[in-house]
Amino acid sequence: MADTLTIWTYDWVPPGPRGFVRDLRLRWAAEEAGLAHEVRTVPFDDRETNHLDRQPFGQVPFLTDGEVSIFESGACLLHLAGKSEALMPRDASGAAATLQWVVAALNSIEMVTVPWWFLSLSGQEDNGLTGWMDKRLQQLEAVLREREWLAADRFTVADLVMADVLRVSKLRAHGERPASEAYVARVTDRSAFRKAHAAQFAHFAAADERRA
Repeated sequence: MADTLTIWTYDWVPPGPRGFVRDLRLRWAAEEAGLAHEVRTVPFDDRETNHLDRQPFGQVPFLTDGEVSIFESGACLLHLAGKSEALMPRDASGAAATLQWVVAALNSIEMVTVPWWFLSLSGQEDNGLTGWMDKRLQQLEAVLREREWLAADRFTVADLVMADVLRVSKLRAHGERPASEAYVARVTDRSAFRKAHAAQFAHFAAADERRA
């Protein structure tokens, strides 16, 4: 009997974060790769203390795959990519390109866009991070003007995570980046994304009914 691949997320979140909780990345990757999986939960209301043995920062997602337990969405995505060529090419050059762009999405782009987003939500859109973020996004725009996909001549897990980083509506409305906008639209038009996105919304909608 095959080991069960389990994606762990919260049992509920408020409406605002729905569609952006990062278990979506793992759901999406599993759909792209055709990996059978289940989704299990930890309590949102006690998130600061209830699963520190599996995620030391009290966050989601984390992943269990038989005897393997792994946290951080990027690490989980790379684990899933190791299970399917649909997510990462198997030749050395393609695998290296995919790896570097996954890390770039998380370390060079998301590292600045998420703090900027949080500050802008509090009314500080023109904050100290804006110039730095704009430079990074324009550098990425220059790359995306020249290619359809980041790491290969097809979709990889690098496109999954980069598009997920870029698809935040407030970020998309900030500045003119037509190549990046077309890229996000192209990647999120994939059936695996739509299925995973709908599944996450359904998951939290069911939780609303239980809490009513």
